[in-house]
Amino acid sequence: MTRQRSFKRLVRERMAKTGESYTTARAVILAASQPSDSEEPALVTSDETIRARTGRGWEDWFDRLDSWSATELSHREIARKVAAELGIDPLAWNAQAITTSYERARGGREVGERADGYAATASKTVAVPVDELYDAFTGAERRVEWLTEDRLRPRSGTRPRTARFDWDDDGTRVHVSFGPKSETKSVVSVEHLRLPDAAAAEEMKQLWRSGLDRLRSHLEGTS
Repeated sequence: MTRQRSFKRLVRERMAKTGESYTTARAVILAASQPSDSEEPALVTSDETIRARTGRGWEDWFDRLDSWSATELSHREIARKVAAELGIDPLAWNAQAITTSYERARGGREVGERADGYAATASKTVAVPVDELYDAFTGAERRVEWLTEDRLRPRSGTRPRTARFDWDDDGTRVHVSFGPKSETKSVVSVEHLRLPDAAAAEEMKQLWRSGLDRLRSHLEGTS
């Protein structure tokens, strides 16, 4: 098997579309940057972030999924294999980010599409300890300070790592993970799941991006 076949395919597709060199196209993809207003990155997050969270970069993960013949597996089956590899829940952010990025690269799903609908994701690094970030997000009294449209209804959570919510009674779910980057800096990652279509996913992505911007400003005292 050719090493990193799926990732190289992703890079070459970008080269054909943009005229960039292999080196430039690879760098843009690994950075998970948004090249234009109409184009979203193929990868859920950057190579630096996924490597810090899982111990492997994107090229290593794609190579590993290729070795599992993951193109023949469903979203749920891939997520379960990734989760078993990492010792985490298949619905955890790391497992879903890897699975979704691989499916996008192989052309199996649109950006944001999942097996049970569409998803919107957002994340933010905030200069506060992870416990403080967790409390500011999960405490209903504190959320009103930064989330303008709060329809979260708690389901479950493990402080200070995860929190799961229903979004009102529309059948969608919000999964949130928290992680320390240092004693004084932490990251929050939001997934809004089971959305009906790409337009709804885009709407919720903007809501969560702006909300997390306000959360950071609020906690860092820069608002």
